[in-house]
Amino acid sequence: MSRSAIQAAVFCLAILCSAAASAKVEIQPVQHGKAGRILAVQISEDIAPGDYEALMRGLLANPGKFDRKLALLDSIGGSVTEAIRLGRLLRETGFDVMVPTDGVCQGSCVYLLAAGRRKTVRGYVGLHRPYFPHGDSALAAGTGSAYSPAAYLREMNIPLSLLNDMNGIEPTHMRVLTRDELARYRLN
Repeated sequence: MSRSAIQAAVFCLAILCSAAASAKVEIQPVQHGKAGRILAVQISEDIAPGDYEALMRGLLANPGKFDRKLALLDSIGGSVTEAIRLGRLLRETGFDVMVPTDGVCQGSCVYLLAAGRRKTVRGYVGLHRPYFPHGDSALAAGTGSAYSPAAYLREMNIPLSLLNDMNGIEPTHMRVLTRDELARYRLN
């Protein structure tokens, strides 16, 4: 194979990998017969840098009054910092959050669930300690208070026991929360 063919193949692979690395953030205004005007946001796949900007662009493109704002989650997690940024934006703009029946919210997606004014879980919520680029230790995370998971959970009125339990589960394992645990963590 020629050098230019190899470079083209590597370039295409890099594009495919970069596209799969960020969440899919879709925003759509919907008119519902009973509920009225709803601004629906769907966040799926991996949470990665750039997702906050995608959500912000979608919100700015859909100004106006809505009877309800609803974020649907179906994400396997990803960047803790980006999840905290997304969560703050969802909270500041008044979104309710739902994990639909066929959805999953695991890892850092839990920070998005925590942000909802009202939270509804019909699918699955899974906990594990996040992966960090410099090791899988919670100590490897940035210590700045702006992106501190503990400060964020306090801000969202979520018990810090959630963070303690998350950090007690290896990144390669997962614990699916029961209905009682969701209630105890104020996630449903």
